[in-house]
Amino acid sequence: QVQLVESGGGLVQAGDSLRLSCTASGPTFSNYVMGWFRQAPGKQREFVAAISRSNSQYYADSVKGRFTISRDTAKRMLYLQMGSLKPEDTAVYYCAAHDRRLYSSIWHQGQYDYWGQGTQVTVSS
Repeated sequence: QVQLVESGGGLVQAGDSLRLSCTASGPTFSNYVMGWFRQAPGKQREFVAAISRSNSQYYADSVKGRFTISRDTAKRMLYLQMGSLKPEDTAVYYCAAHDRRLYSSIWHQGQYDYWGQGTQVTVSS
């Protein structure tokens, strides 16, 4: 069983930076594909970024060049460094993970089996 807890959300101004963290507990952390998703009010939850078991990184076009996903296996932590934040980045951000050997797409949220509770990020203009 895996438990994920996000932290680091808050209220910032457009153009600012923010770092989200996700603490993972449970079985081997390095065996998990991990990702960040977000959901804005009235919108569907969408893919933001993901990192594979080999640490390959993937990003939604909307955040590419601004956000960086990384992991620290020793600390059992996943991070999302967000820069040049825009009001449209406002959402609840979720940490997610799975340990499936085969999956259709790293950006498909249906592939993820474990989810955190979410952390609110609000970007004012």
